[in-house]
Amino acid sequence: MRVPRLLKAQAASAAGTAVDFLVTIICVEVFHSWYLLGTMLGNTAGGLTNFYLGRHLVFKVSQQRARQQGIRYALVWLGSLLLNAAGVYVFTQLLHANYLASKVLVSLLVGIGFNYFMQLHFVFKQS
Repeated sequence: MRVPRLLKAQAASAAGTAVDFLVTIICVEVFHSWYLLGTMLGNTAGGLTNFYLGRHLVFKVSQQRARQQGIRYALVWLGSLLLNAAGVYVFTQLLHANYLASKVLVSLLVGIGFNYFMQLHFVFKQS
């Protein structure tokens, strides 16, 4: 595991997370959407941001076929979306935590424990 790539991945993740949270907060606080819908829409926007940054800046594999990477990313992203939604639901509905606090905790756990390693070894693997 290279530290510079890990740091770049965390920066890309932070950018994706910023987009994710911005969309989530706007959906919930401005448009009064259900917090899980806001979480899923935010996760989608953040995922698209993270894919672009991962492909071009973190793993530098833009010479590989975008379609294949996109399909692999979509599979990982779907797993991430489900883990995030389930985690936010558990913390918010069952443990009565604030939806944003739940989202922060779950995002960190899923981002480090699932997303990075799946992107490194599956989505953007070097040929």
